[in-house]
Amino acid sequence: MERRNVGILGATGAVGQRFIQLLADHPWFNVTWLAASDRSAGKTYAEACQWRLDTPLPAHIAQMVLQPNTPEDAGADLPRLIFSSVDSPIAKDLEPRFAAAGCAVISNSSAFRMAPDVPLVVPEVNADHLEVIESQPTRKRSGGFLVTNPNCCAIGLVLPLKALEQNFGIEKLFVTTMQAVSGAGYPGVPSLDILGNVIPFIKSEEEKLQEEVAKLLGGATSAGFQPLDATVSAMCNRVPVLEGHTECVSIKLRKPATHEQILAAWQSFQPLHGKGLDGLHLPSAPEFPVEYVHGDARPQPRLDLMRGNGMTTTVGRLRPCTLFDWKFTLLSHNTIRGAAGAAILNAEILAVLGKFDFRDFPPVNSQSESLVSA
Repeated sequence: MERRNVGILGATGAVGQRFIQLLADHPWFNVTWLAASDRSAGKTYAEACQWRLDTPLPAHIAQMVLQPNTPEDAGADLPRLIFSSVDSPIAKDLEPRFAAAGCAVISNSSAFRMAPDVPLVVPEVNADHLEVIESQPTRKRSGGFLVTNPNCCAIGLVLPLKALEQNFGIEKLFVTTMQAVSGAGYPGVPSLDILGNVIPFIKSEEEKLQEEVAKLLGGATSAGFQPLDATVSAMCNRVPVLEGHTECVSIKLRKPATHEQILAAWQSFQPLHGKGLDGLHLPSAPEFPVEYVHGDARPQPRLDLMRGNGMTTTVGRLRPCTLFDWKFTLLSHNTIRGAAGAAILNAEILAVLGKFDFRDFPPVNSQSESLVSA
């Protein structure tokens, strides 16, 4: 597939930096347009951004000039694919304007996750929900549309849950999260509040987790979304871990399942290797979205965070639950799988499903032919 030009809205923030890191060597996408706040426009990226990741800032990105964060000012330089990582109040204004300008907007914001015509998508879980974009008004007028990825905890949780739902059904779910400080962005939680401490409250997080899990695991038709018919309860905590969200789950299934059957369901969970996608490898998709790790004290952020290049949910400690049926612990990378990596994977599956036509994008110099059909 030819590499095509893409843009990042909110490029200097924590998730914006992760987008740049993950897209640096991406085989399909090439970053050519960056925007951040009004105070950053006109500066080079290196001048405006304090780079905080553990890989060097790409030299060509460092010299790029940040653009105004509106599509009206971009003109012909505006790429047709925009990754958005702006705060929710800003996203409510800007993201529909980019969609109206004909852009495919892949958003990490919470602003439109529960909108009745906006898909909330994890490709391994509910790629079929992407059909809902066809009902968006901007899709019909300009070709642009909006797709969102979920809350960082919801993404890690629904991957193992999807395997259980499709095999046994889910009746009740209780989850307690231990969320890394990087999930709060930068500068995030003050050090005097979090060091040696646990904060048992993250604003709106429990409500987001409960609502988004129901939407992700539910159905979608032309009439809208139908949430999963299950009871979901969440308790969310901030803990002094840099990266990696850990979640303790208790679940009641609709059909009985043995320990071996549950492990087999997770091991065989490879939904992107079917449904007409055979042979169209998605560069960011892990071979195994869910991996089980044996041992009494696993998974751990220090040991298991980067499985599947940070895109895999690691599960462990499956055992009987005296309240429901089973309980287990999971770990996922909150800024890769839970943020930038999730949005990039959504763009990849949109590409192979033909939801935007790469031939309309300004191409990077390449002699290869696109795999996306008209």
